[in-house]
Amino acid sequence: MDMKQIKALMQEFDGSGLSKLKIAKEDFSIELEKVVGAVYSPVTTTQASPVAAAPAAIVAAAVQAETAAEISGDMILSPMVGTYYASPSPDSPAFVKKGDVIKKGHVVAILEAMKIMNELEAEFDCKILDVLVSDGQAVEYDMPLFVVEKI
Repeated sequence: MDMKQIKALMQEFDGSGLSKLKIAKEDFSIELEKVVGAVYSPVTTTQASPVAAAPAAIVAAAVQAETAAEISGDMILSPMVGTYYASPSPDSPAFVKKGDVIKKGHVVAILEAMKIMNELEAEFDCKILDVLVSDGQAVEYDMPLFVVEKI
């Protein structure tokens, strides 16, 4: 399951009346829990046994969740819990996009935490292979934001 599919699952979960969701299929498992303020909180991702009879929506979500393990390579992770912003203002271009080659110290995003805007800088020279989060999305500590290739 790729991050886009996980994000779609998280958005469906956020729009639902559920407060917890646990999906297990074959060798993949994911557990989501809502926290006050609609912060997405992936609790665990582990190896698990298959779920017996599950509703069609949960089975579809589990199929999407399978490709989460396919993310490979170097990543830029969120150093804090907060809200991800791809640009300095809504009408400005994004700091980085897929395919950009950036140098160490280049600002790649803004993370808002407790009403403070924190610039996230690249810790190494790299090429952005994929952007895993969308503008305005809540992020967790150590959540992958970008898949990169070190240069």
